[in-house]
Amino acid sequence: LLVVLGTVSCTLFLAVNGLYSASDDVIELTPTNFNKEVIQSESLWLVEFYAPWCGHCQRLTPEWKKAATALKGVVKVGAVDADKHQSLGGQYGVRGFPTIKIFGANKNKAEDYQGGRTSDAIVDAALSALRSLVKERLSGRSGGYSSGKQSRESGGGDKKDVIELTDDSFDKNVINSDDVWMVEFYAPWCGHCKNLEPEWAAAATEVKEQTKGKVKLAAVDATVNQMLASRYGIRGFPTIKIFQKGEDPVDYDGGRTRSDIISRALDLFSDNAPPPELLEIINEDILKSTCDAHQLCIISVLPHILDTGASGRNSYLDVMLKMAEKYKKKMWGWLWTEAGAQSDLESSLGIGGFGYPAMAAVNARKMKFALLKGSFSEQGINEFLRELSVGRGSTAPVGGGAFPKIHSVEPWDGKDGELPVEDDIDLSDVDLDDLGKDEL
Repeated sequence: LLVVLGTVSCTLFLAVNGLYSASDDVIELTPTNFNKEVIQSESLWLVEFYAPWCGHCQRLTPEWKKAATALKGVVKVGAVDADKHQSLGGQYGVRGFPTIKIFGANKNKAEDYQGGRTSDAIVDAALSALRSLVKERLSGRSGGYSSGKQSRESGGGDKKDVIELTDDSFDKNVINSDDVWMVEFYAPWCGHCKNLEPEWAAAATEVKEQTKGKVKLAAVDATVNQMLASRYGIRGFPTIKIFQKGEDPVDYDGGRTRSDIISRALDLFSDNAPPPELLEIINEDILKSTCDAHQLCIISVLPHILDTGASGRNSYLDVMLKMAEKYKKKMWGWLWTEAGAQSDLESSLGIGGFGYPAMAAVNARKMKFALLKGSFSEQGINEFLRELSVGRGSTAPVGGGAFPKIHSVEPWDGKDGELPVEDDIDLSDVDLDDLGKDEL
């Protein structure tokens, strides 16, 4: 019991204070110091993006510290609390925790680390990346931080991912596109445009990678393509406009650095991203992996299929999908099960045996949950989730302090349910008249 309490209190302490302190060899990174420490640095960096509540991050922490100590003076090892600094995590496309990135010769093109989570594996990967960096320098191919300046002097060779648009090509590329377009209208003689050029080019490459091409950065020479400049009322340079299908273009009025541009592009991407998956709890792994990976998991217990049929069940699932779409930026997990299929789980969430459909929001780190008290409708669920998202609403501990045993069940086949087949009783040999006489 003491060990369990000790673990819990330790976890809570870490959750409040982050996973690293000034006494570690891990360098804490924030939006304030990231550019100076990492991007402008000549050093190789390994950076972990974490959330204090994430169990996998807590398990990685001692190994990350050990690797940082071993690599001291050789490779820089940093950590970003991406729960606290979501803009920084968003800028580098962080979708889950922990995410580890390697910032090598070209700091604008970080690599994902896919290796093991032990200090040995981390150190091996760092030394391998360091070897590549040194070899690149030896052959004179080093990218380095100065690539932005070089691109301007060499006529913008790094502009490969900026799409040049003209009066003739604009409509067919942009207006009917399902993708989001950020379009810069520029004039070749404009000093501000020249200053923006390397930032726009670097952002274009990063955004293309992070969004798989779903957000595009383009440029229009407004002195040549005067029809477009006139149509969109371009009065000064550079002017940046955002185009999304079915909507009027809007002005981009954010900062002019690559990080500002990338951050806005990733916001636009997440606004247009598909909603999270809605998964049926058919085994323990689905429940554990979903609830461990997200700050909250929203669990619905739907009536038995015989009570609703397929159409009734689908209408409940549609309500959940609409809410998952509405709250997708929260990055919550979404799960459902049928009444009675996971009765132990129902009991632990105070649902057990009545009142379907029901919904609970579970914080697996704290093992606490909140129960939907209103109606299982868009309005009722929206009010419930809105309260949760601002930290309000009453919570209770999960029964037993941990998830109960989850039974493996067959996934729903999408059909109406069938009543169990009962054994037919053959009455052909029974004389019903005789039965009546005996009773008399």
